Amino acid sequence: MRYRVDEMTMADLPRIVEIERLAYTTPWPPSAYRRELQENRMAHYIVVRDTWLKPPEPLGAPRDDQHRPFPLSLLPVRVPPAISPEAANIVAFCGLWHMVSEAHITTIAAHPDYRGRGVGELMLSSMIGLAYSEHARYVTLEVRVSNYVAQNLYRKYGFSQTTVRRRYYSDNHEDAFVMSTENITTEAYQERYTELRARLLMRLASDNKPPAPTGDYENLK
Repeated sequence: MRYRVDEMTMADLPRIVEIERLAYTTPWPPSAYRRELQENRMAHYIVVRDTWLKPPEPLGAPRDDQHRPFPLSLLPVRVPPAISPEAANIVAFCGLWHMVSEAHITTIAAHPDYRGRGVGELMLSSMIGLAYSEHARYVTLEVRVSNYVAQNLYRKYGFSQTTVRRRYYSDNHEDAFVMSTENITTEAYQERYTELRARLLMRLASDNKPPAPTGDYENLK
């Protein structure tokens, strides 16, 4: 399988922060993800890797002529955390909070060049699978009222609108639909999920498109 789903680790955070800042106008600070992974027992996060992407070449040591000229050289230099080769092929990530019977999807974001390839659906399907493993009965999320593409994907997996959160998004005060699945532990839903999952994996197995360049990202929220 070209795309691999892994549990998010601390080593992935520089790449996650990079995606987060490109995907959202009001991104979480890096410390938020560290707390999620280290302190929040309700939190579960995954990443999607494109195994066809080659890791970047290691950077060489800086030359003496690359030092900044006076007086800027006296100022502290903030060097962004290096992205490890293992994290460089991450093209999407998402997470949820498991709260008693509910699994609430908190974030989901993917590289824009991976639209139409099933990566967003792979993340959603994986989140529902994770909800099963945590013995949740319902999966919920918020989505922008203008994001029809994401809403259609969610409805495909049995989500329906339950309420509206007014002015939910801080960047433009757009409303959010709160969407929820039916009880995912029912036999009918499990059969539907199993069929959708099988179709998705067959589609992903036939993806022979070249690796997408790294760059801007999109979010499905």
